[in-house]
Amino acid sequence: MNDAARSLFDLSGTVALVTGGNGGIGQGIADGLADAGASVVIAARNETKTTAAVAAIQSRGGAAVGVACDVNVRADLEAAVARCESEYGRLDILVNNAGMGRGGPAQTISEEDWAITIETNLSAMLWGSQVAYPLLKAGGRGKVINIASEYSLFGSGRALAYSASKGGVVQLTKSMAVGWAEDGIQVNAIVPGWITTDMTAPVKDSGAMYDGILHRTPAGRFGEPEELAGAGVFLASHASDFVTGIVLPVDGGYAAG
Repeated sequence: MNDAARSLFDLSGTVALVTGGNGGIGQGIADGLADAGASVVIAARNETKTTAAVAAIQSRGGAAVGVACDVNVRADLEAAVARCESEYGRLDILVNNAGMGRGGPAQTISEEDWAITIETNLSAMLWGSQVAYPLLKAGGRGKVINIASEYSLFGSGRALAYSASKGGVVQLTKSMAVGWAEDGIQVNAIVPGWITTDMTAPVKDSGAMYDGILHRTPAGRFGEPEELAGAGVFLASHASDFVTGIVLPVDGGYAAG
């Protein structure tokens, strides 16, 4: 790769805020952004995990800090964005990754489970983006990356609220992309397939469900968090300056099956 091509993916001088970036998919993307040169602010609730994730980036020579953040608390989101400005003077990349899943079919899901899932997986993405917007616009090269799900594309009788929230992420992404294009901000979504994380660990012990996922996935396996790094770097870099409003599966071919 020549210098011109390499520079398209170089994130040196940029600052990225990654919610839920202390584990799983979020950490895989945070690591990739840091390795590409970005200074990373990891915003998450578990301070022990955040400290470890920050230390891992720093051990490789990257720049990173952590901030305690519950994405359902607007003051926490404001504090996370403020930390980007106070620590690094700017914010260029927002990765809305933090999320949760609660089960339950349509006929029995509780109001509480529905409300917290929609609030965490969908509404918090909007509020976080809203808080970050002034700095993203001011920097002149804003990038927002929303983490969707295969359930954004397919329904699930067992994960109704999760599917609905992640389906909403796709339309939120497209609408923000249209609305913020005039500000030089690109907004895109990544659709991870079945990735090895704490959330999906029980599935590997589920027998028939696990076998069914492997059968449907052309790659024949679960992905690893670090395999989201490439898509994250692409959507955060100048290589994607004319790419906005897309939904990019990183799923070993699951959605094509």
